[in-house]
Amino acid sequence: MSTLIDKLTDDIKSAMKAGEKDTLVALRSLHAKIKDATINAGKDATDADVLQVLAKAIKQGKDAAEQFRAGGRAELAEKEEREVALFERYQPQQLTEAELIPLIQDAIAKTGATARKDMGKVMGVLMPQTKGRADGALVSRLVGQALD
Repeated sequence: MSTLIDKLTDDIKSAMKAGEKDTLVALRSLHAKIKDATINAGKDATDADVLQVLAKAIKQGKDAAEQFRAGGRAELAEKEEREVALFERYQPQQLTEAELIPLIQDAIAKTGATARKDMGKVMGVLMPQTKGRADGALVSRLVGQALD
């Protein structure tokens, strides 16, 4: 069975052979971040580790693109957005809002949450179910709406 790190390594080799410089730089950067988080910490990279680093890189890329757009640097924003799109190929299929709502309702029922102050309990139950499959900010927003 092929792991995400194996797929990433294969894609780096393919980008190198194809002469896709921007793709190669982005994938090497991602690979280095994964190494920093895993191998240099004394453990092998698991798919869960890769997904965690991937989610962080995607969030940082989206934030950077937003900042570049706000600063009038559209070309840099587009570069960040291309990298984000490239990185998103390695993520599992993301849950839609419609798919998240039943999970949120179930978590609210399990925790007995009734108000926004109980949001931490709900998120504690929900995040292990959605980790790597949904943006935490989206989940948080939907939980907040459900508890209002």
